Formats: sequence, structure tokens, C-alpha cells
Amino acid sequence: MEATLRLKRPFSLHRYRPEEGAGLSLVSLAPLIAQVGETTDRTIAVAELSSFQLELIDTFRPNIAVFLNLTPDHLDRHKTLTAYGAAKARIFENQTSEDFAILNADDAESTKYAPPLPWSYWFSRKTNVEQGAFVREGKIIFRQAGKDDEILYCREIPLPGAHNLENVLAATACALWTGMAPAAIRTAVARFRGVAHRIEWVRDLRGVQYFNDSKGTNVASTLKALESFPGRIVLIAGGKGKGQAWEPLADAARGRVIHTVLIGEDARKIGAALAAASIPLTYCDSMQAAIDRATAVATPGDVVLLSPACASFDMFDNFEHRGDVFKKLVERLD
Repeated sequence: MEATLRLKRPFSLHRYRPEEGAGLSLVSLAPLIAQVGETTDRTIAVAELSSFQLELIDTFRPNIAVFLNLTPDHLDRHKTLTAYGAAKARIFENQTSEDFAILNADDAESTKYAPPLPWSYWFSRKTNVEQGAFVREGKIIFRQAGKDDEILYCREIPLPGAHNLENVLAATACALWTGMAPAAIRTAVARFRGVAHRIEWVRDLRGVQYFNDSKGTNVASTLKALESFPGRIVLIAGGKGKGQAWEPLADAARGRVIHTVLIGEDARKIGAALAAASIPLTYCDSMQAAIDRATAVATPGDVVLLSPACASFDMFDNFEHRGDVFKKLVERLD
């Protein structure tokens, strides 16, 4: 999914004055149309859009559009990665020279969709960019018009994983254009503790850490979750697949995942790929059984991670329901 900002006009970091940001209001959009009556010209609307929604846009025009990455997902609907990317790239379709596009310079697939706008910005954790946010010597730097500004230290980001560093880079670029001061960005990042169902810490039980990553509904998301831990992971995965290949998951699990517990409709397909990579695994028919097995396998210092790499609709109402069930069952362990 991609994120967009809607604001009356963009603000430059070098034109920023505290009073310019005053009076801006942030509205929780769920859904966006329900908030129309509560917005004004000073409202910043932040909307996360799916490829399904972007397929149907007509005049939708964000002032700032962010294309975070492109990895295989929803291929049961879009069939090919190219078609999926084209649907996501419609986020730029109605933008003009007055608008801004922000893309991930580290993601070769999404860079193909950069629009021909004069105000295209980039973010990168691997290299310096001409204009945008990047990492240098452990700091997040924002560059525009040849001028570099230090925003915050990477160590100030409390959430684990390279993907969260990328998220902060993208959010920094967006926030600066709303008139937010670097000091305010630094404070907000330091205080943010993540969202439910995305590598959400649940509890420590006799030295074993339990994490809920039910939002990991595709292989790419689960790969990011696995990369967030140094190793010795007991992975609970499975559900309704989306036409993805499972070999990348097996490759990432090798040497990192000590055991995989599989549930759901596509458990056997996932298991075939993991078995070929010599990853120990167990099949279970319920979340309770999966947690019990994971707990039996884990030893102090290990992580039990629910990151299904699949949709939830074969066993649960949605990923939130799946994550909530996991958390309740884990809390009951003794």
C-alpha cells in the first residue's frame, strides 16, 4: 500500500517558520470519505491506498504521493508484478508540476515508475540521493537544492528492522513538506512504538520473546520481519496464499529459523519449499496448536514470531482478528 499527503501547499525546510505549521490539523481517516465534513483547507489528510483502490481512481490527485516499494503481492488478482506495479503507480497519474513524488531509491522495481515531475524526491538507506532523505554516518540527512540538513540519528529509531528505517526516511521527507521542524520529527520518531500487528511485542515468557506480525500478509513482509531479528526464530506462518513463490521465504529462513509451524490453506505448499531447504517444520490445524508447538520448541533467548506471509481469510475475519487471537492465546500461556 502507498501513503499520500494532502495539503494546501508544500513547505520547504529552508523556508520553515514555526507559525507556518501552526493550525494544521491531522485527521484519523477510516475511511477517508467519512471525514470530509470535518476537514478544512488546513487539514492534512494521510491516506493509505491499496492497488485495488488505485485501479479505480479518476481525478484523485495527492499533493505528495509516496511509492514505498514493489514486491510480489496480490498476484492472485493482478497476475503479474508488472500489472501490480502499474496499478500502484496510478498514484502519480493526476499529479502536476505543483505536486511531489517520493520513491525508494533502493528498490529497483519501484524506481521504474518514477513520474516525470520536477519535484521527485527519493529516500535511501544505502546511498546518497540528489534530493530527499538518506543515511550518512549513522544519521538521517535531508538534501534539497544542494544543501544537507541533519534530522536525527538512526539509533533514535526505537523500532527494529531495516524496513522501519526506510519508513522513517519516507515519513521524514513527507513531514518536512508539511512545515514540521526537524526537532519535532526527531521527537515523534523517538516516541513512536509501532502499530498493532506489525512486529508487535506481546510478552516474554521464561526468556522467550513473542511477537505478533499478523500484518505480514505476503512473503516480502515476512522477509522484513525475519530480518529484524538476529536469529533463532520459531516462525508461525501460513494461511491463504496470493499466488506467490515460497522459495524466497525458505531462503531467508535458512540459518535463521530453527523451526516453522504451519497453519492454514496453503500450509502444505509453504512446507514443500521449506522442507527442500531443510527447515524443520510442523503442521497444525489451529492457532492454539501452533502456539503450543512453538512454545515447546523455543528455548530461552529465542523469538516466537507470528508472520504468516499469507492472507487470513481461510481461518479468520482479517489479519487483525488473527493477530488478536494470537495475542490472547499467548497471554494465557503459563
